[in-house]
Amino acid sequence: MRSLRLAIGFLTIVPVSPAHAGPMAPARAYFPLVGLGIGGLLAGLDIAARQVLPLPVVGALLVAAMLVLTRALHTEGFLDTCDGLLGGRDRESRLDILRDSHVGAFAAIGGACLLLVKWTLLVGIPEAERLGLLFLFPCYSRFAMVAAMSVFPYARAQGLGTAFQAGAGWRQFAFALLTAAVAGGLLFGIAGLLLLVVATVVALGLGLWSLRLLGGMTGDTYGATNEVAEVTILLAGLILIQLSPGLTGAPFW
Repeated sequence: MRSLRLAIGFLTIVPVSPAHAGPMAPARAYFPLVGLGIGGLLAGLDIAARQVLPLPVVGALLVAAMLVLTRALHTEGFLDTCDGLLGGRDRESRLDILRDSHVGAFAAIGGACLLLVKWTLLVGIPEAERLGLLFLFPCYSRFAMVAAMSVFPYARAQGLGTAFQAGAGWRQFAFALLTAAVAGGLLFGIAGLLLLVVATVVALGLGLWSLRLLGGMTGDTYGATNEVAEVTILLAGLILIQLSPGLTGAPFW
């Protein structure tokens, strides 16, 4: 399916995109499904690596694997967003900083904190819920990007993100939401549906912040949405596991 191939080719290093990409908006529908595939690869790596390596090393491998699998696309967007939204004085200066390929102080600090927190959370997932959460958090973070794309306007007249706006409709959002909800219910029970709400809140919160400072979203803020959602979903998942283990339900495997 062309739209699925577009989503895989854009979100991962897998070279399956059609030769002539065309409109990218239909690919939005498959973002959570691609995220679920990324989660499956992380879960497989986790199972294999934990047979011979201590958990802190496995956590580092998982962080590195995410960066490689996604070409660090979303992480780069997060770094640019840190510099642009935190370092700019007004809308135009922020948009100029977002275009700049140089890494500033806010990006360096933000990137270090992001990777450290993500590693810590991955190491801290309990054994019983580990595989379910590894499958789920990349799925939900990519749904958060779809939610942001669907609700908020694009801040620029031209840019990478405009390809995902032309021809977009409610059907892509509905399919993405259905995919995420079914995956969450199967993998993590009621807690999975609660985490879907968390992912949506992250998307709306960052979208509103970008709307106030930039007049809308950009490709970089989409990437930042994914990264912040990943960390927030992992953190919220761990909190739910500690407070109400029964909410996670029985994993499908």
